[in-house]
Amino acid sequence: MRNGYVLRSAHAEDAEAYFQQNYNPLDPEAARLTGCRPSFTREEVLAFFRAAVEEEDRYLFLLTAPDGRIIGESVLNEIDWTVRRANFRIGIYHPAERGKGVGSWMVEATRDFAFAELGLHRLELDVFSFNPRAESAYLRAGFRREGVLRDAVMDGDAYGDDILMALLEDEWRALGGRQS
Repeated sequence: MRNGYVLRSAHAEDAEAYFQQNYNPLDPEAARLTGCRPSFTREEVLAFFRAAVEEEDRYLFLLTAPDGRIIGESVLNEIDWTVRRANFRIGIYHPAERGKGVGSWMVEATRDFAFAELGLHRLELDVFSFNPRAESAYLRAGFRREGVLRDAVMDGDAYGDDILMALLEDEWRALGGRQS
């Protein structure tokens, strides 16, 4: 918990609230920064959410505001247990909740879970060049740039880069992380 915000595991019974509080409608800036479509049907969101909760190669965490509303998520997915690597992403769906440091806290909490609880060796992500706040949060959490896919995504009528970043378990330990 941080300042009343809670990051917790998602459960199937959260599906309706997740849709109503985040996708009805989806904030255009959230869609832009995460690269998803600007709208989804209720059925699409509920089906995706319920499947995500059940997947063995995914951990879905929900961010709740002090008033209990679901306002974001943090996801470890595409987990390869043999190589001990996973993809990582976060999203904060409400503009009023951005810029408060909650995203940085989510990155650190999920990063620590990935290494300390799951025993991963590598955590990787990509972030768009037009989302400098997110890139900054990842850099502060110890992630390093590994490459740039130039002009790989669209930001309206302009091209943007897709920045590839990762953090290895030894780098995480050097930040003070410890296996549980």
